[in-house]
Amino acid sequence: MAELEEEVDVLVQRVVKDINNAFKRNPNIDEIGLISCPEARYNRSPIVLVENKLGVESWCVKFLLPYVHNKLLLYRQRKQWLDREALVDITCTLLLLNPDFTTAWNVRYIFNMLVLPEQNNKKKHFTELTNPFTYFLNDYMRWVLQWLQKECSPSGQELKDQAEPRGDAVRRRQCERLQRALQEEMRVCADAAGRYPSNYNAWSHRIWVLQNMAKGNLKVLHDELSSTRLWVSMHVSDHSGFHYRQHLLKALARELSQVGETELHPTQQPNGESTAGASDDNHHNDVIPQLFHEEMELCTDLIESYPGHETLWCHRRHVFYLWHQWRREHLQEAGSQSPPLTHIDVLLSEEPCDEASASQAMDVDCVLDGSKHGSYTQDTKRLKRGPRLPHPGLPSEHTFVSRILTGCRSPEQSCFAIAYRKWLDSVIGQ
Repeated sequence: MAELEEEVDVLVQRVVKDINNAFKRNPNIDEIGLISCPEARYNRSPIVLVENKLGVESWCVKFLLPYVHNKLLLYRQRKQWLDREALVDITCTLLLLNPDFTTAWNVRYIFNMLVLPEQNNKKKHFTELTNPFTYFLNDYMRWVLQWLQKECSPSGQELKDQAEPRGDAVRRRQCERLQRALQEEMRVCADAAGRYPSNYNAWSHRIWVLQNMAKGNLKVLHDELSSTRLWVSMHVSDHSGFHYRQHLLKALARELSQVGETELHPTQQPNGESTAGASDDNHHNDVIPQLFHEEMELCTDLIESYPGHETLWCHRRHVFYLWHQWRREHLQEAGSQSPPLTHIDVLLSEEPCDEASASQAMDVDCVLDGSKHGSYTQDTKRLKRGPRLPHPGLPSEHTFVSRILTGCRSPEQSCFAIAYRKWLDSVIGQ
């Protein structure tokens, strides 16, 4: 019996090494699976690596899991010492077999205080292949990313050192390090979302990464909004992807509004004159309606192309509500004296764009100065950027619902359209 146990230990140790060696040979493994094999038929390793696919023969799992589990418990009880490399191998193998094993994650929390996060990115991605739904994985990576941010944030003495010319290179390397970590994390989240539908944990982690590693970064927000457009068009029933776009729209509207307010404050010039960033503020205020207009157009195309999907109608409802709230807040901040917005308010109605206005896209927009008897002041002239896009409003939304109901053959589509119209009248129209 003792000889048999010793043979099993030697066998399992070799399997653990084979798993980690396979990962070292090919760090781009994108799929793992069990190979149905009730018993060992050949004198060879049960680990099979073909291109980027890793297979584990099922007969070895009943020996492998108890072995790594007992090894880790003995280490936690301080009855057996494991060096750093062995501990990494044991926890990685155990989490591949059971991603929800909390003790293994806790050991890696402690252990990673001595290891750079980049050294665990591959193992994290490898573990994520088995079960991307686990919460412990996302929680662990948030801890790693926070650790990385802290490492790349200079202290007081480091700030003084970076004031020197060679400090620019250090700052640049730190920014590149964070940028690589951000891109890698977003890529892994996208892969997990595409491989497993309705992956709430992956999308929630993606939002967390944006909020903590790309806060206020307009380029990242715009890139994410653009990159997820095709994804949601191919997954029209996955609410998580549309919820992520709602978060992006809200964050972009908030950041662009803050940028506009900052640039709107006048600055004193040396000659005593003051210049205001009104043109830049107008530019940002034009970008936000453009974002909402494009998102509503996307909703229209998807609803007409894929009738009967409730997720699309819920997304349209949320986008229109965000637009309605931003429009109301923007008018209040601008000091508008108009009454509260209702369904008959022209400010929320669809603005017409006829051929005459389109042909006069580059006309000069001026303000009449009464003190000069009909003349135009030179400092109020500006070029129009082009014909204004029709802003979403209650009239346009009612027209859209009527068009859907007129040519609709799906009972589910009719039900969703009627519910959307009732929501418009009860929430927005009040």
